[in-house]
Amino acid sequence: MKHYEYILFDLDGTLTESGTGIINSVIYALKKNGIMETDREKLRAFVGPPLSESFQKFYGMTKEESLHMVDDYREYYHDRGWKENFVYEGIPQMLEVLRAQGRKLIVATSKPEESSNKILSYFQLDGYFELIAGATMGEGRNKKGEVIAYALSQIPEKEQKPFDTARMLMVGDRSNDVDGARENGLSCVGVLYGYGSRKELEEAGAAAICPEVKDLPDVIAALEGRV
Repeated sequence: MKHYEYILFDLDGTLTESGTGIINSVIYALKKNGIMETDREKLRAFVGPPLSESFQKFYGMTKEESLHMVDDYREYYHDRGWKENFVYEGIPQMLEVLRAQGRKLIVATSKPEESSNKILSYFQLDGYFELIAGATMGEGRNKKGEVIAYALSQIPEKEQKPFDTARMLMVGDRSNDVDGARENGLSCVGVLYGYGSRKELEEAGAAAICPEVKDLPDVIAALEGRV
């Protein structure tokens, strides 16, 4: 019977509802560069994927322009945006259930690792995780597939067992979580309480869909063939 020993979690839209701080930071960066954006719903698309890619995709910026926007974004985010955030109801209890089942939990997020550690510590979630893997601040590691690959590269250092991606499962709310997992030979559960739609996640090829936080242990068990 299949058993997922390691569960990798996205952060924004999967563990915490970080949209307010991210959207406010995007608005700040746009305004600083002469772009007045009032459609906050449009900016929900910035929650999850790498920021530089989103500035290019939604505002037609060059790579160089997008990296400048990310720098401006971080002025607001590092000052107060990171606290404009809250933990989804039921997350600590769900993580407790998974740990009680003997699973090892990891964070794999496109958010910079420094910010990720600060947020998880602030909300007292850091103690649930074996590893917090995030993006680099520069152009190095920022796509979800790169972050997952980095996270997986740390696992052999923590165990004596042969490395086996069949024991790993990704959990996230956007198509880039599903795509990044696939690039590394992992299946991905898509959660509906975050920022991605069922259509987005199913079209990306999510192995299963989780409607609510409390449902995740049962969804994982179903994938393992235990229910």
